[in-house]
This record gives sequence, structure tokens and C-alpha cells, in this order.
Amino acid sequence: MRTAQGEQPQKKRVRFLMHGKMDLGFLSLVCILLAIGLVMLFSSSYSYALTYFDNSYHFIARQAVFAAAGVTVMLLLSRVDYHIYRYFAWPLYALSVVLLTVLLALPPMVSNTDAKRWIIIGPINFQPSEIAKFAVILLFSHLISANYQRMKKFTFGVLFFAFLLGVVCALVILEPHLSATVLIFAIGVVLMIVGGIKARYILLGFGAGVGMAAVAILTGVVSYGSSRIQYWLNPWADTTGKGYQTIQSLLAIGSGGPMGRGIGRSRQKYLWLPEPHNDFIFAVVCEELGLIGAMIIILLFGALVWRGFVIAMRAPDKFGSLMAVGLTFQVGIQALLNILVVTNTIPNTGISLPFFSYGGTALLILLAEMGIILSISRGTSLEKT
Repeated sequence: MRTAQGEQPQKKRVRFLMHGKMDLGFLSLVCILLAIGLVMLFSSSYSYALTYFDNSYHFIARQAVFAAAGVTVMLLLSRVDYHIYRYFAWPLYALSVVLLTVLLALPPMVSNTDAKRWIIIGPINFQPSEIAKFAVILLFSHLISANYQRMKKFTFGVLFFAFLLGVVCALVILEPHLSATVLIFAIGVVLMIVGGIKARYILLGFGAGVGMAAVAILTGVVSYGSSRIQYWLNPWADTTGKGYQTIQSLLAIGSGGPMGRGIGRSRQKYLWLPEPHNDFIFAVVCEELGLIGAMIIILLFGALVWRGFVIAMRAPDKFGSLMAVGLTFQVGIQALLNILVVTNTIPNTGISLPFFSYGGTALLILLAEMGIILSISRGTSLEKT
């Protein structure tokens, strides 16, 4: 039951299983995006995979396994009472901080790039920032719903949450990983706004965020920031270097035209566009499916976000509502930022496209989060009966 007076999680009776009906519209949109994403991943990756791994199926085979596991986890979590996650809010936040701290101390042989973003343990590799995103959503949803009346106070509603958010963002930007920092910061701020902080604090937080980003770039914490802005404004200033990927992306988008070349017929993926199966997979989508196909995919993402917010508005309690808002916003803002980067609307920040970009662990976590939203939708149907 919804309440504006805050919730006391210890008084709620937590079921282990949810027996209501899930939101089939949301589930259908997730499955459609996942299916299209797998097709486009194979189309964009087979040339690269054959060249560098002597196996055209190198990327799609791995991604398909994670997709199957992810769908299974999603359906299982859709049956789990989402209130259970309250008990993991603080431990998961602490774990994410520990992992981010450990990541910064790892030697180069464990972290596979100059930017320390991955922890690699044998065949398993993952980005702690992916865990941090969910940890922030879970902890903020738990604290805000349990202390809703205190959100108007500056010390609690702003300073306390800003500290929690700042710790994570500071560790992520030191990797450095600017795109993940922007995502986590935006998610935290949105949850604070939905949680009920005063309007003037919103402007204060926006100014602080812009100031922190500027300081990080100017002081060299994010050393690549200024150069990326430079080559965003004029990628043709270095056609074979830092502007190369953006130029190849724009050529792919432009050559697609209204209708596209057809699935599998992209030219830029043949070792012209660097790693077309990762952050710039949307460029291959535009080249093969054209403007119309790209717009359909954008509309599918828009429909997914709309349906997620509907689930949030109908959630039986504030905790479920905040969780659905945070998880839905994460998918929406990440997809938006990726598309803006690929079209050179904003500087390249190295951000993946949900359901499309290669990354098994990220896909598994994403589908698990979609399962939590489906669990919240089951709670809504129970509330109506």
C-alpha cells in the first residue's frame, strides 16, 4: 500500500515468492530488444571475430549463453518478493565500494586496459561499476522509502545522500570511467528528486555535479576529457587517430539512408569501425536497418521506459516505486547517451547500448534488474486483488 509518511521495512511481512501477474507488456519489450540485439551483435561482430579469433561465432556464442542465463534469472527473480532486497542494501553498497577500491590497486596484468574498469578472474570478467549502479539504486530506494519525511531536511535529504553518492562517483572517476560516473550520478540525483528533496537543492546539486566534472577534467583526473571534447567538435582534425572512430561511425550512419543496406550488409564493420560490436554497435544498426529501423529501436526503448515508469507509478509501496524508477531510468539514460555518442551529438564517453553491446556479465545483470521490475509489477497485481 502506498504511503507518503515513509515506510518501516521491519514491519512489512516479506514473502519469498510473488504470485501476482507480471506485466506482460514490459516483458515483451525486453524480449524484443534482446532478440534484435542478439541479431545485430552477430551481424556486427562476425567479421571482427573471424579476423582476430578465427571464429565468426566467437562473440555471439558467448553472448547467447549469457542471454539464456539472463532470461532464466529474470524469470526467477520476477517470482521473488522484491522487499527481500532491502536486507542487502548496505552490504551490496559496501561490497561495491570495496570492489572499486580494490580495482584501483590492481596491477596492469589483472586490469586489461590503461583505464582500470575490469576485474578479470580466469574466464570471468566484470566491471565493478555495474554492481555500483544497482547498489546505489537499491540503497537509495531503501533509505528514502524508510525515511521519506526526512527528505526535506538538507542534512539528510542532500548531504547524507550526496556523501554516499560521492564516494562511489569518486572511485569510478579515478578508474577513470567518465560515462559510468555520469550514469551513477544521474541515477542518484533522480532518486533524490523523486524522493522529495526541495527544488532549490536540485539546482545546487546540478551545479555541484557540473563543477566536479569540470574540476576532474581540468586537474587531469580525467586526462582524456579535454581531448575528447576537442575531437568531438572536429573529428576530422585527426582522421587516423582520435577522430577516426567517430568519423567511421558517421560514415556508417550516413550510408544507411532511410531503409538501410540490409541485415548483414554493413561495410563499416569490416574492420573500418573499431570494435563495432561494443559501444558503436548502433552505427551498424543505422547502416543495416536505416533511419526507419533505427527509429523503431529508439521507439522500443522509449516504450520500455514508459512501461517501466507505469509500473513505478502503480507500485504497491514507495520502495517498489523508487526501485522501478531507478532501474528504468538507468536503461533509458544509458541508451540515450550511447545513441548521442554514436551520432556525435555529445563527446565519446565509452558507454554501451543496453541489450545490444557485447558484454555477458553486463547483460546478465541487466536482465536480472528487469526481473526485479517484473517482480514489482506482480506486487501491483496482488494489491488490486
